[in-house]
Amino acid sequence: MQPFHAFLDLHMTERPDAPALREQGGAEWSFRGLQSAAKDLGAHLTGAGVQAGDRVVLIVENSCAAVAGLFACSQIGAWAVPINARMTASEIDRILDHARPAAVLSTTQISPDAAAHSARHNGVEITGAFGTLGVAQPYPSTPEPDDDVAVMLYTTGTTGQPKGVMLTHANLRFGGKTSAELRGMRAGDLVYGALPITHIFGLASMVMAASYKGATVLLEPRFTAAKLYQALHDGVTLLPAVPQMHALLMQYVKEQGHETLCMDNLRYVSSGGAPLDPAWKAKAEAFYGVALQNGYGMTETTAGISVTQSEIGDPDISTGPALPDVEVRIDETVAGGGDGIGEVLTRGPHIMKGYYRNPNETAKVLDADGWLHTGDMGKFDAQTHLHIVGRSKELIIHGGFNVYPPEVEAALNDHPQVVQAAVVGRMKDGDEQVMAFVQVADDDRPDLDDLRAFAAKRLAGYKRPSQIILGTDLPAAPTGKILKHKLLEAFADQLD
Repeated sequence: MQPFHAFLDLHMTERPDAPALREQGGAEWSFRGLQSAAKDLGAHLTGAGVQAGDRVVLIVENSCAAVAGLFACSQIGAWAVPINARMTASEIDRILDHARPAAVLSTTQISPDAAAHSARHNGVEITGAFGTLGVAQPYPSTPEPDDDVAVMLYTTGTTGQPKGVMLTHANLRFGGKTSAELRGMRAGDLVYGALPITHIFGLASMVMAASYKGATVLLEPRFTAAKLYQALHDGVTLLPAVPQMHALLMQYVKEQGHETLCMDNLRYVSSGGAPLDPAWKAKAEAFYGVALQNGYGMTETTAGISVTQSEIGDPDISTGPALPDVEVRIDETVAGGGDGIGEVLTRGPHIMKGYYRNPNETAKVLDADGWLHTGDMGKFDAQTHLHIVGRSKELIIHGGFNVYPPEVEAALNDHPQVVQAAVVGRMKDGDEQVMAFVQVADDDRPDLDDLRAFAAKRLAGYKRPSQIILGTDLPAAPTGKILKHKLLEAFADQLD
């Protein structure tokens, strides 16, 4: 088994001074610099007692130091556990209590949120070739024996409890290599890096892919259309993004007095995380002047299951054929409703090892034959391209981030004036919005602004409802179970 940090070794031999990472308007690291920073940080961690098999939480926003943290963990055999610094204190603490890391690293210089979390855990700052990071050690070192686990990414899941998805070095190597090759990535490419490396899309399809191929990642801690516009003018060649990013850029360019943005340097544009609309796809391709690619994956599959390689103007709105060496089949026995629709099952080198310290949940999705039961409903077309037609797990993908309704519902239900809450997704302007329907008593209705503020203290920004609708009754079955599929229709006159 080769660890994923071996990706850097070839570049150290052939092109050590080529740029590996850039921060817009900030630092630029060569592959030699990244290797040096990772080794220096790894030495700090081992000096602090971190051992192989320990979990190291990275509370970060995109930056050179954050990527150095990933590679440092790989070099010393620790499990990297990246967490978005924009999550709330309670969200992060639930993960820490489950992972029980030997160390918590925070990008205090790049992110005020990370600095606040570090201070909350009595972190101290260390400085080295990696820059400056906050380090806290709230738990004793308790290594795990699994030496093939590289990264653990947390999802909330349908239970509302955090689940640690264990991804191996082999998973990440496969994901990085496959992503790079399917995108036609080349050494010297400039990849726009606003997708959070704390989520699988940014981690595997951006950082791992570029590290494998020798491309440069332009790291952006927080997306703005203006910064993306500037980055494209500065030579970005590959743009992995989500629909919301494309929509905001199109609006920004229109405000500058232009209808299109056809850049000679831009070669590849993708839009993951949400279904494609044919008219919107055609509009985006006219805007960029290149084909818009789509794909399907999840954290448990190291991002990828299928991906398109379409020519510009292709009306195909599928998620493409299965990745090389990946198997996909449709189980029509799972409430498919005919027409070849059923649950999407997949197996291959992209499948996670399992959920950390949670064999019961692992057994629910991974069967004895190695098939991962995604919970998503799909079908194949005549070209064996996969179409996702629904999510049986109620997952909402908002702005490229996974949002699990039970977690949002739990936050709203904590409010003393809320009887019960139901959360669903709604496609609008190419993105899936988080919609909350809250049952209240007619004589005890909460103030909407107060309810929003209440939720904001408990949920990261991307999990907060786009709209909260109050009602004294929600559509329900005789048993009292809320009929979520009727909510949007029942309150159609109140939708923004």
